[in-house]
Amino acid sequence: MKYMICVIDTASGTGNSQEMAAIDEFNESLIDSGQLLMAEGIQSPDKSIVIDNRANAGVITQGPLHQTTEYVSGFWVITASSDSEAEEIAVNASKACNRKVELRPLFG
Repeated sequence: MKYMICVIDTASGTGNSQEMAAIDEFNESLIDSGQLLMAEGIQSPDKSIVIDNRANAGVITQGPLHQTTEYVSGFWVITASSDSEAEEIAVNASKACNRKVELRPLFG
C-alpha cells in the first residue's frame, strides 16, 4: 500500500543542519528498505497559484487556496505492508524532521 507523510510547519525550508542530517539518514533508511517512492520539500503557500478552469472559467488566483498558519512544507510518498507499519514510519519521520506529520493512505 502507498502512503503520503506530510510535514507540517509554519514556514518552508526551516530545517537546521542537525534536522537535515537526520532527514537524510531517515531517507537513506527508506531507500535501503525499498520503501521510499518520493520525497520533496515544498515552497511556502505564498508561491502558490490556484487555477480553476472548470467549464473554461480561466480563473487564476495568486496565493494559497486557504490562509493558515500551519501548512504542508514537505512530504514523503512511501510503501508499507500495513497501516501500522506506515504509522511506525511516520512516527520516525516526525522524529527525523522534528515536525508534526500527517499520514494519509493513497488510492490504488
